[in-house]
Amino acid sequence: MPPFQCLVVGVAGGTGSGKTTVARELANALPDGRAHIIEYDAYYRDQTNVTDAARAEINYDHPDALESELLARHVELLRKGKAADIPVYDFVLHNRAKHTRHLEPRPVLVVEGIMALAVPCIRELFDIKIFVDTDADLRVFRRIRRDIEQRGRSFNSVREQYYSTVRPMHMEFVEPSKRFADLIVPEGGSNRVALEVLVARLQRDLA
Repeated sequence: MPPFQCLVVGVAGGTGSGKTTVARELANALPDGRAHIIEYDAYYRDQTNVTDAARAEINYDHPDALESELLARHVELLRKGKAADIPVYDFVLHNRAKHTRHLEPRPVLVVEGIMALAVPCIRELFDIKIFVDTDADLRVFRRIRRDIEQRGRSFNSVREQYYSTVRPMHMEFVEPSKRFADLIVPEGGSNRVALEVLVARLQRDLA
């Protein structure tokens, strides 16, 4: 029996760039049961022993806030044909949930997150590296809407975080990681031509 084959795709980009949409479009374009998506955000470090006030002060836009070593271990398990239990993160409580998400190996694994190409131990695991490049003004409006509607944040807290950590960390880590991409996709999920090219590549490799 031939060894299990898994194609690992990394999708990076700034907050609100549309990278989650791109990841979902790629996975949904493949036959059912052929792809998994792992969100890098799920690997924010466990804060069980940290006070609520201290959790709110953590720089969640810095690579150190993520348990990248655990993500790398899970990707390696899945690409070797073994199952992995993925953490689930609660963005309202700033902590990991008690339960995990069980993943059985599939032929395609898509990993998406702002630091997907910025952290070397994660970047080196990807067979295909994608950077979703979207204008900053559009990204910040998407970020505001998401944090208020989905994560229970106030506008003032979102604005403060954007200027104190989101934008500086984007300029220091995320934007420079663009140079590692095999393909840069402008405007994310709206770029149908780029998505068709990527889907065709994945379908060819699966075949």
